[in-house]
Amino acid sequence: MTVIYQTTITRIGQNAPDALDDQMLITFREGAPADIEDFCFLHCHGELKGHLQPGAQFELGEQRYPVTAVGSVVEENLRELGHITVCFDAMIEAKFPGTVHVAGPVPSTIVPGCTLKFMA
Repeated sequence: MTVIYQTTITRIGQNAPDALDDQMLITFREGAPADIEDFCFLHCHGELKGHLQPGAQFELGEQRYPVTAVGSVVEENLRELGHITVCFDAMIEAKFPGTVHVAGPVPSTIVPGCTLKFMA
């Protein structure tokens, strides 16, 4: 598999872990607007080097998840803002345009230094 996007979590917004309780991981590149920053896992921005589509793999730390659905603006949001929502619900159709759905358990903790990547 080829890595098409890779980044590292640098900071965690005060309310970001709460989204994990709702099976969601919300990311944004460093420099996010202040009103959004508290709800996001912030990361150093990577470069998107391919197309993200169902069948790809999402890797968070040591855990891998199959991608089951990709919203219509995910690639644009990832490329421009580093902003996506990953839902751990295995849906086969994206609920929202900026959402990536994956199959697997919700991570119990995410810490700064954790690597996030997509592979195709």
